[in-house]
Amino acid sequence: MKKILVLFSHPKFEKSRTNTALVNHIKGMEGVTFHDLYERYPNFHIDVEAEKELLEAHDIIIWHHPFYWYSCPPLMKQWIDLVLEFGWAYGPNGNALQSKTCLNVITTGGAREVYCSEGTNSFTVNQFLRPFEQTANLCGMQYLPPFAVMGTHKLTDEQLATYVMQYGKLIHLLQQNLTLNDFKGCFFLNDIPQLQTP
Repeated sequence: MKKILVLFSHPKFEKSRTNTALVNHIKGMEGVTFHDLYERYPNFHIDVEAEKELLEAHDIIIWHHPFYWYSCPPLMKQWIDLVLEFGWAYGPNGNALQSKTCLNVITTGGAREVYCSEGTNSFTVNQFLRPFEQTANLCGMQYLPPFAVMGTHKLTDEQLATYVMQYGKLIHLLQQNLTLNDFKGCFFLNDIPQLQTP
């Protein structure tokens, strides 16, 4: 079974109904390490060597975060800036993350239809996530489409429960020997057939 590291970053986690439900469902799963960056580093003093050891011990990296101003919260950006060092994660001899898999799990207040060229946000979620995709490419990682829970402020309890179930199923799928080809043509991982069955 592949080992999954969930790097979770949410500065207002205690106020997030959606993320609380998602996190509570997956954090105790076998083979999953849940790592809350704001809980671990409230003063933003990141232990770079400890974070590198965590990365090296896992096969799949999930950046789980709310979509703050079309990106991630500041502590996650600082984590990327400090931990993914030249000569370790990329550059000459920087191959520590080669062949690992990574993806974003995001929550947005805006609904899916506002993230397109005709919508109020002008671009797709995938376009906004290009810096994460290129970071993965530079580090030699396989980048998967995002899993996105959108329109969070208007989700019914039933809709939220469906997303929670899908997140759990996705974790199980990722722990199997799936490759990028298994998700080819998917805009969001939410849309893959394996997550649609009850």
